[in-house]
Amino acid sequence: MEDTGMHQINDFHMGLFSLEGKNAVVTGGNSGLGQAFSTALAKGGANVMAASIVDDDGETRKLIEECGKEYRFIKADITADGECKRVIDECVNTWGSIDILINCAGLSINVEDVTKYTRKEWDKMVAVNLTAAFEMTHEACKYMIPQKSGKIINIGSLYTFLGGQWSPAYAATKHGIAGLAKAMCDELAQFNIQVNTIAPGYFATKLTEKTRSDAKRNAEILAHIPANRWGDLYDLMGACVFLCSSASDYVNGHVLTVDGGFLMR
Repeated sequence: MEDTGMHQINDFHMGLFSLEGKNAVVTGGNSGLGQAFSTALAKGGANVMAASIVDDDGETRKLIEECGKEYRFIKADITADGECKRVIDECVNTWGSIDILINCAGLSINVEDVTKYTRKEWDKMVAVNLTAAFEMTHEACKYMIPQKSGKIINIGSLYTFLGGQWSPAYAATKHGIAGLAKAMCDELAQFNIQVNTIAPGYFATKLTEKTRSDAKRNAEILAHIPANRWGDLYDLMGACVFLCSSASDYVNGHVLTVDGGFLMR
């Protein structure tokens, strides 16, 4: 059997999925989806630094340290000048490297009357959802390029593919975050750095409690999901570990939907 790569099929082993010895930064990593990603990384073997404007309540630390890994929290407004550099530098100064970056911090501002959705809402969302992800990536790759390795994951959503009402900046930034990953893949693949996007579907979180409690809207959403259920945060964790591991070294610029099949119906 012809094999044009450096490895043979017998070289494959489950240790390729291990994140042991890796050091990660997760923006928004101490709450919601970000907390699930942080925990997944720790279970895979990585040390985790969560950067967030939201105060840390200790829950994420407990989850990480129960995995036997180190956790650091850094309070940061990653839309402010110099803050992205401070976060990345802190990771390197603490553990010696930055191997994984997950750009998870996000914001959604809804305004039902489209004529009242202004630059104020637009600019704030673009700053958090897109510009900060670019700047975090920009700072991280300064370390990843010399070490000839790195994993960067941007967090999109179903609105990476769809339109949506009440928040034009949400769809625009979620389309943009996937475009950013593709562009940075093209720039960084030559340095053995992989940049991908995870696009979660409808997940049962505190932010979706109101929607799930609306019987009509809940039924509409479930009717669109072949799996016939909302996602649990647990469902995202395997995708995260895979894309952050050596098992995915030839996966680059990809948008991985984790949506129970929503986009197929």
